[in-house]
Amino acid sequence: MQQFSLCFSKVKKDCLKFIKSQETKADKFKNKEKMIKSFLIPLCFWISKKADKKNPFFVGLAGGQGTGKTTISSLIKIILTKYFKLNVFRISIDDFYKTRKERISLSKRVHPMLLTRGVPGTHDINMMLSFFMQAKSRKFKRLKLPTFNKAVDDRFSKKYWYDLKNKPDVIIFEGWCVGAKPEKNNTLNKTINLMEKNKDKKKIWRKYVNQQLKLKYKNLYSQLNCLIYLKAKNFKLLQKWRLKQERKLLLKSKKNSKLKIMNKEDVLSFMQTYQRITQNMFNNMPKYASIILNLNSNHQIKTALYKKR
Repeated sequence: MQQFSLCFSKVKKDCLKFIKSQETKADKFKNKEKMIKSFLIPLCFWISKKADKKNPFFVGLAGGQGTGKTTISSLIKIILTKYFKLNVFRISIDDFYKTRKERISLSKRVHPMLLTRGVPGTHDINMMLSFFMQAKSRKFKRLKLPTFNKAVDDRFSKKYWYDLKNKPDVIIFEGWCVGAKPEKNNTLNKTINLMEKNKDKKKIWRKYVNQQLKLKYKNLYSQLNCLIYLKAKNFKLLQKWRLKQERKLLLKSKKNSKLKIMNKEDVLSFMQTYQRITQNMFNNMPKYASIILNLNSNHQIKTALYKKR
């Protein structure tokens, strides 16, 4: 389409510049122009038609660890801003993790596994709900929103927080468990990995996380105007991509004894806490997501499926 070609000519430079900033010598993006032209630009036209400018249009973007949520959401923001002149704010559910101190307290009160960030229950859900409410308010006021430093497993100090001065036209809310739905209680009985088998024998952790999805997270996700899902083939592929992600973090981080960079065993162990919900999303998310972007084993978007809504 001529519109898509015109859009590509306007955003190409900025998009490719961003992609380059995410690359390392050992890990280059392939078919980047095709991804932008064939998938992300049509997606942005779809979003722009739905954004009404009176209220922020909330775009949920979900996908397993390492699927490229940050890259995809950043490129969507560039296209919507540059070509469609929309005010776009992008934030991750990861930025709303409870502080390390809060998670230590939670792990003592409920279950030791809740010290590990990631699953529903380890985010500051009240802060997220407040953000959604304030962003929709007619009397919008400047917002300061947290940023999370995964390298030290805690929030950045407030001077590094997001400063949202104007009401956005589009808010991209991305995260691995965005839009996740709870399981039926009987499916919680069967352990799915060694971590659950050894550390959650009484099912306290599983039940707590599932209950979180049933209540406040359900309320939060119900406010999203659309949901985009980056679908990988399987969990093993996500493990491979997540290991690659950690290697990138190591290369980009300055040598610092305080940094919590994970080795291979740490990553695979960490991902076991994500496995149950991730696999549940593999099975169920395609039934209710607005758009499914199917990823091939080379980490590229293979097809896009738009649901009629």
